[in-house]
Amino acid sequence: MIRIFDIATKDLMQLMRDFKTFMFLLIMPIVFTFIFGFAFGGFGGSKADSRLPVGYLSLDNNWATDSLHDILANSDVIRLDQNPFRSQSDLEAAVAKGDLAAAVIVPDGYGKAMLENKTVHLTVIADTGSTAWTTVEAELIASLTRFDSALRTATIMEDTIGDRAPFRYSFKQTLDAWKDPPIAVVETTSSVIKKSDDQSASLAHTSPGMMLQFAIAGLLTAAQVIVTERKSRTLQRLLTTSARRIHILLGHFLAIFALIFGQFIFLIAFGQFLLKVDYLRLPSATFLVAFCAALCISALGLLIGVLARTEEQAVTFSLIPMFVFSGLGGAWVPLEVTGATFQAIGHVSPIAWALDGFENVIIRGFGLNSVLLPATALAGYALVFFVIAAWRLSVSEER
Repeated sequence: MIRIFDIATKDLMQLMRDFKTFMFLLIMPIVFTFIFGFAFGGFGGSKADSRLPVGYLSLDNNWATDSLHDILANSDVIRLDQNPFRSQSDLEAAVAKGDLAAAVIVPDGYGKAMLENKTVHLTVIADTGSTAWTTVEAELIASLTRFDSALRTATIMEDTIGDRAPFRYSFKQTLDAWKDPPIAVVETTSSVIKKSDDQSASLAHTSPGMMLQFAIAGLLTAAQVIVTERKSRTLQRLLTTSARRIHILLGHFLAIFALIFGQFIFLIAFGQFLLKVDYLRLPSATFLVAFCAALCISALGLLIGVLARTEEQAVTFSLIPMFVFSGLGGAWVPLEVTGATFQAIGHVSPIAWALDGFENVIIRGFGLNSVLLPATALAGYALVFFVIAAWRLSVSEER
């Protein structure tokens, strides 16, 4: 056991003397978290308006028309795009180019005609073959139905009760009643999940993604330590002592694990307290995933060090897994936005399993049971990488 710790201590001292290790393990993940965060809206300003833009031009000057405008302006589906200097031909051009989902033109005398219960039509410009028009049409019909119903109700109330229910008062009360319907659909969320916007969700994916990517990148230096040990024949001298191959492997593995797990602890704290990524919502689950991910990546680093014969090979063998596992595993773009086939292929990468574990805690609000499968998969990868490294070292030293 002492030999294992001696080898691990020697490796750690050698690794920490290299400034590149600090750059890769700590600075670069933070830098790229900010870069990807800005790219995907994690540090954006105001929240984007997802409503469909609909041009609006009123040629009428009547209080009833103003009420219709207010109904449309308060819609959760469409967003009125108004410009008093824009003509009907301008609106037609904007709809044709796709800048507007549709356009509504209120003709002169519309409000007066509606108050007199006369038939009058709005002018609507739209591409009726588009999917956006179906949504806009449904919202316009609903809004006009509400407007027309309020007018009819106010008329009936005035004719029935007279001065006790003035027309405008009844009209306003009817519209207000639409805001508080007797039956409503209410969205509820589990109390363990904090309400988050698109910005925090973006960082909740980017932060662990970059942390995992550059943990693999950091294996470059760790692998070079093992390569240097072989080239200087330090490994061969160790094998002539009472130290066994398993002691040497475990010593190198322990050093890489300490480095990677330390990186994870630092970046998790950075994400929690500065980026407000909720890693510590369930600390036991988060650290279980981090522990198993560190085991997996450390075993991969050990395998790279055993396979590489030169520093150039160590660079190649480190960078290729970083790009392949990160891209395939969803570190750059969430696998959820890809198809089912790519998601299945992506889980060949241990990065995908680690991200599943972290996001089950951070984004989805799941419990400890949700990270057991990802943690088991990562531990399985670690075992496979370690066994291959031990076999490869044994074969190479026998030649």
